[in-house]
Amino acid sequence: MNPKRYLELNDSHHIPVLGFGTFAPEEVPKSMALEATKIAIDAGFRHIDSAYFYQNEEELGLAIQSKIADGTVRREDIFYTSKLPSTCHRPELVRPCLEQSLKKLQLGYVDLYLIHFPVSMKPGNDLIPTDENGELLFDTVDLRDTWEAMEKCKDSGLAKSIGVSNFNRRQLEMILNKPGLKYKPVCNQASFALFARMPKSRALARAVWRLAKALNWVANVECHPYLNQSKLLDYCKSKDIVLVAYGALGTQRCRKWIEENSPYLLEDPTLCAIAEKHKQTPALISLRYLLQRGVVIVAKSFNEKRIKENMKVFEFQLPAEDMAVIDRMNRNYRYATARITSAHPNYPYLDEY
Repeated sequence: MNPKRYLELNDSHHIPVLGFGTFAPEEVPKSMALEATKIAIDAGFRHIDSAYFYQNEEELGLAIQSKIADGTVRREDIFYTSKLPSTCHRPELVRPCLEQSLKKLQLGYVDLYLIHFPVSMKPGNDLIPTDENGELLFDTVDLRDTWEAMEKCKDSGLAKSIGVSNFNRRQLEMILNKPGLKYKPVCNQASFALFARMPKSRALARAVWRLAKALNWVANVECHPYLNQSKLLDYCKSKDIVLVAYGALGTQRCRKWIEENSPYLLEDPTLCAIAEKHKQTPALISLRYLLQRGVVIVAKSFNEKRIKENMKVFEFQLPAEDMAVIDRMNRNYRYATARITSAHPNYPYLDEY
């Protein structure tokens, strides 16, 4: 195991510091996730990140199985992350949901299982439950009870490690201070893409949009040179919790969710100057910056050239003076603007971090 490419988690397992993100919008055929994952594994990615909500785990399982079958990897070489959807926060639903993911994946265990969002929604077949008026149906669940069910998944061997996603500091402390805590979260992760596809129903689409605004369409750990999340990173490090972040390159510029006048991170003159200095792309400079701060990153691309290019992040290092310059690029700028809402008591973005 190359120590430069892995971080040790607080349960002694190791996570690859560069992950391959697999979310794709509705218009992208599921087959692309399958083929892109094969390309990523061939390129050297060993950390595959997905979620029950992405509705692509069957394709990812086929990709992983094919790479095991052709001798490229063994199962133990792959670090696979899945996530518990908001409709399955009730303790009795946690293991069955994980078992559904494992069945689709054709795997006996996941390496990391996360609570995807702290906001609970009504259980059922709909991943985005709404009433007859198109209003979202939330649920009230004590996330400490959800966490106990996650601990049982770890004890059963269905998940090697367990963690959370999109939790703020206060919510992390709620878990850490839980009486009888057996396992600390190994990480706090996040993703930009909350929904695998937009519904055709206008009422439901409006409901999705409202939820998107409520949840910020961005993780609490959106992390890049314009929003370097120093406070949250320092807090997580103090608790031996790894910060896993999307958004290292800014964000996908989806017109529906991102303002047209948002700055282009990868065109920033400072970042471009450092990239030219090191004969690298601005994207690789941004990725390298986060890695050197101890952040695990998940880079999403279905473009073969970019998938392979992202692996070059291990071929160079930024000196301290360049790291300091990029630190000063911080603007506390979120690409997806946080919108305060009190629709659910576990809404995570009212806190500073």
